[in-house]
Amino acid sequence: MSAPKPEGYDPSAFEPFAVTADLAVFTVRAGLLHVLLIRRGQEPYAGHWALPGGFVLPRESAERAARRELAEETGLSGALVEGLHLEQLRTYSEPDRDPRMRVVSVAFAALVPDLPEPAEAGGGDADRARWVPVTEAVRTAGALAFDHALILADARERVGAKLEYTCLATAFCPPEFTLGELQGVYETVWDTTLDRPNFRRKVLATPGFVDAVPGAARLTGGRGKPAALYRAGPATALHPPLLRPSEGHSR
Repeated sequence: MSAPKPEGYDPSAFEPFAVTADLAVFTVRAGLLHVLLIRRGQEPYAGHWALPGGFVLPRESAERAARRELAEETGLSGALVEGLHLEQLRTYSEPDRDPRMRVVSVAFAALVPDLPEPAEAGGGDADRARWVPVTEAVRTAGALAFDHALILADARERVGAKLEYTCLATAFCPPEFTLGELQGVYETVWDTTLDRPNFRRKVLATPGFVDAVPGAARLTGGRGKPAALYRAGPATALHPPLLRPSEGHSR
């Protein structure tokens, strides 16, 4: 139950502004880190690519608005969108970030396993949605609408840092995965090459990071024996952290 309005309070003493929710949704496809973008079908920035998102309605939270807009603009199923793990990134509040009026954006990041292609024609402000390699999105960042290039850069850095100290890398993997697939997530997000035996040793030495699937294995295309399968374990943090290699080891 909301508290009563304080006596003598005048809401008109402050200039009204709108709140939006924007999402940087990342996945790994064909060995590349991708981000979900929508093409705007309305002004401002009609025809420009942008992160999915939109205005927060009067009776909904920013996270609820983020999920609703993601489903509306991409055509992804409601059940799939509801199951996504969203992490609040930060708030963007520069006065002139939106030409329509003062608009404050609450941005979210999401890490997901490979999702289906979004609908060819989006809804709401979007006329198309697609997965775009992050390298391509960054290369054309100046063409992104609003300040979405900044949000994308911040989200990408947050994801890379979270992989060092948390177990979120497993969110990019299917329910059952090989250690090679998990290593591929780290290499893709960090844009680096990791030593396989060292990576395997660190992962298996971290309690609760992954749990072996008894008796399960998957052929990996090599000539060796099938690779064992694992599931995400109960741990949420990595102790010790799995740190990124120095810049000299980037690929």
